[in-house]
Amino acid sequence: QVHLVESGGGSVQAGGSLRVSCAVSGHTYSFYCMGWFRQAPGKEREGVASIDSFGRTNYAQSVKGRFTISQDNAGNTLYLQMSSLKPEDTAVYYCAAGPEFSWRAESYPYWGQGTQVTVSS
Repeated sequence: QVHLVESGGGSVQAGGSLRVSCAVSGHTYSFYCMGWFRQAPGKEREGVASIDSFGRTNYAQSVKGRFTISQDNAGNTLYLQMSSLKPEDTAVYYCAAGPEFSWRAESYPYWGQGTQVTVSS
C-alpha cells in the first residue's frame, strides 16, 4: 500500500509564506519523482514543482524564485515551501508520486487528498 497525506495548508495574506508537507508511507521503491500539483476551482490540475530520487528539481515558471520543493533523507516527507504568496496561488495543493518526471497529472499514479491554500489580498 502507498499513502500520501498532505498537511500544512491554511489561509495567509498576499506576500506571506506557508509550508505544506506530504507524509509518505508504504511501498515507495518504484518512485522516481515526487511532485506538487495544485488545482483551483474551474481550472485543470497543474504541476507546481517536482523532485526526483537524486534531488533534481523542476518548477513551474509561475512559482520560480518563490517556491522550494524538498524531501527528507529517508523520503518520508515531501515539502513545499511557499513564499511571496499571491492570490493566484490559491488552490488545493496535492502531492503525487510517479515513475518519472512529468508535468502531466495523469502521469502520476499516486496522490494525496490535497490541502487547501488560500491567499487573500
